[in-house]
Amino acid sequence: MLQLTLYKKLGLLFGCFLVLTACHTSGDQKFKDRKVSFNSDWSFHLNDSILDKDTIGTATKWRTLNVPHDWSIEGKFDEKSPAGYGGGALNGGLGWYKKIFKVAAEDSSKVTSVTFDGVYKNSEVWINGHYLGKRPNGYIGFQYEISPYLKYGDQNNEIIVKVDNSKQPNSRWYSGSGIFRNVWIETTDKLHVGQWGTYITTPKVTAEKASVQVETTIQNQYSGSKKATVTTTIFKEDTQVTSVTQNITIGKNANQTIKQEVQVETPILWSVEKPELYTAVTEISLDDTVIDAYKTSFGIRDFKFDLDKGFILNGKQVKIKGVCLHHDLGPLGSAINTRAIERQLEIMKEMGVNGIRTTHNPPAPELLDLCDKMGFIVMDEAFDMWKQTKTKYDYGNDWDKWHKKDLIDQLLRDRNHPSIFIWSIGNEIPEQWNENGVTIAKELAAITREYDKTRPLTAAMNPPVNMNIEGVNLQFEKAEVQYNAIAASGVLDLIGYNYAHQTYEYHQKNFPNTPFIATETTSALETRGYYDAVSDTLKKWPVRWDLKFRGGNPGNTVSAYDQVQAPWGSTHEATWKVIKKYDFLSGMYIWTGFDYIGEPTPYEWPSISSYFGVVDLAGFPKDVYYMYQSEWTNKTVLHILPHWNWKAGQNVDVWAYYNKADEVELFLNGKSVGIRSKKGDDLHVMWRIPFQPGTLKAVSRKNGKIVLETEVKTAGNPAGLKLTADRSTINADGNDLSFVTVDILDEKGVLAPNANNEINFSLKGNGKIVGVCSGDPVSHESYKGTKHTALNGKCLVVIQSGNETGRLELTAKANGLKPSTTVITAE
Repeated sequence: MLQLTLYKKLGLLFGCFLVLTACHTSGDQKFKDRKVSFNSDWSFHLNDSILDKDTIGTATKWRTLNVPHDWSIEGKFDEKSPAGYGGGALNGGLGWYKKIFKVAAEDSSKVTSVTFDGVYKNSEVWINGHYLGKRPNGYIGFQYEISPYLKYGDQNNEIIVKVDNSKQPNSRWYSGSGIFRNVWIETTDKLHVGQWGTYITTPKVTAEKASVQVETTIQNQYSGSKKATVTTTIFKEDTQVTSVTQNITIGKNANQTIKQEVQVETPILWSVEKPELYTAVTEISLDDTVIDAYKTSFGIRDFKFDLDKGFILNGKQVKIKGVCLHHDLGPLGSAINTRAIERQLEIMKEMGVNGIRTTHNPPAPELLDLCDKMGFIVMDEAFDMWKQTKTKYDYGNDWDKWHKKDLIDQLLRDRNHPSIFIWSIGNEIPEQWNENGVTIAKELAAITREYDKTRPLTAAMNPPVNMNIEGVNLQFEKAEVQYNAIAASGVLDLIGYNYAHQTYEYHQKNFPNTPFIATETTSALETRGYYDAVSDTLKKWPVRWDLKFRGGNPGNTVSAYDQVQAPWGSTHEATWKVIKKYDFLSGMYIWTGFDYIGEPTPYEWPSISSYFGVVDLAGFPKDVYYMYQSEWTNKTVLHILPHWNWKAGQNVDVWAYYNKADEVELFLNGKSVGIRSKKGDDLHVMWRIPFQPGTLKAVSRKNGKIVLETEVKTAGNPAGLKLTADRSTINADGNDLSFVTVDILDEKGVLAPNANNEINFSLKGNGKIVGVCSGDPVSHESYKGTKHTALNGKCLVVIQSGNETGRLELTAKANGLKPSTTVITAE
């Protein structure tokens, strides 16, 4: 228990001072938020579990930092960590955050609240010694009103947050620890739109006109009733489209929900290619004075899941080409950063991805905002477990008390996002195999449909059908079960398949009345840049990880050819071939878009991150990325693998991914080694040739004319470093990032594909190095240092701006290699 008498004595000793003012909006200020960031200048203390126990006091040592913050990523990888390998072998613990701030005297008549977008986990909050509450779930946002306990003017206020992530394991992947999402202070009039207080739907959409319905929940915290005017105005960028006004009378200390409807002529529809957004600004006026304004972004689109044609968006058939994403940001850990999320989505978009599944929990609000703006089809998922736990201390322990509140808050928070097309109520729930699961599923479905009837509901089931069907006979954990109880119950709007791609073609026979979605697929594994030279080193490809690679490959490496899969999954090509073939298969979400910390497969030290990603932990694409790009985009693609540094005479399999061509011819040192064309449903072509040093060149042709040429050269000894920043100009706001790729080159500028040099970084200017990473799943080097060992010729360093403009000069050095410097401008 927090010793309040101790921390009340802290007074002015620690923290920072911040004057908070509400952003009241009217006229030309319509688009300003009523909330302000509360992220800067927190004090943090991580308990020593023996000495500190569960208290803080006058002797507590604090350090100053900004949130979002993840303390686990700052620690050392520990083979004996109670989080286990699933948790990334990084420890949790118990931490405290404290902040001292001031509130302007003129706000004493206002309503002030603090909002946390996410705290992992078991957070408890105090303000000026008053206990505000507890929230076990680390992934959902929550808000506390603090007005009754505030001091105004020159007096100081102190907020204390206790974060208890000490009971491990509580997750099957890396969770991170701390206030890892944004914090806000919101100040409003006593008559205002409530938290997550609007609900916008577009029930009828045509090319000529769209109906826009707005439900607004208004809170009156005055001691008397009020007569007010509520005006909702629709904007497209800065242009007013339409408006509606309604007079209301609301009782004292009451909530009231009103409904308004407008028509938008010739609407500009939201799509994955052109994610057009509108803004609704809801203003409350008393005596002709605007006292509150609430902004809601939304999109106008029409969609359905069809039994025969799959997913239909705005009347057009769209195949969902999606990926699953965990919430961590690689070397940045779980501390949210908008630019880091944006970079991930940019890399996915370049691959051809148009869908994101949030796995397996409510995401950061910034992810959904970016999906709205960038055009992704989002499956928003609520739970990884229900009442039955998967790990000893996970959310199942909090289910009875919290699941309804957490689900409702997620729905209220997220339901205006046009990118969200599917609600998922659970992932691989243990109860899916019995009637207890049906009972819970019906409860969750009823809650979801009460708060949003505009989107279909699914659950990610593994699998929804018995695997012993239609001649398919697989080793599978649940093969003895004849049906999935939730799938058979009729409660779902979409049947969600986790894996079981062998059954997809029989979906219409097994579920004739319910459309299909592949909620999770593939689980193929690769180490970027590592190759088994020839596929006949094994008797048969593809192979299961657990049969070949458990302790088999050196250093827990996995071949980057698309030939290795988890026992429950498939190669990338195998699943996409099935999804591609049938119109009624609406689409898929690959496990996963990016490698993520934790859940190495199999669970073996020294691996501490996954191998599942199409892109590695540093953000560098693996070769199969280009298979998807050749299939999922209109880009002209020709990509060959592997590298061209082998032993003389060694047989090497050369693969090519290509599109928009009839054939590919391969040349070794100018001599043709053959022409290959895809046959049937092939997704790549292959040559097996003995290695000779030099140049491997591929030429794709269409009707005899060259489409693309690409080549791979034998590299000499590593000679120097090359730095390439994804953005050379960033914002001087203390948050923006530049991701700098480090390539190890030979003296002729060719990438050295086997170079694993340790690289040291230094930075001059008002900024800092916040992450280093190579994408190596077995590296135990800190992501928070200033040095890191490259993996197969590449490394990443992440630079964060300070609050001052100017030059940031990054230098990379390695023993025996020519150093490199690049300049990033903060403005």
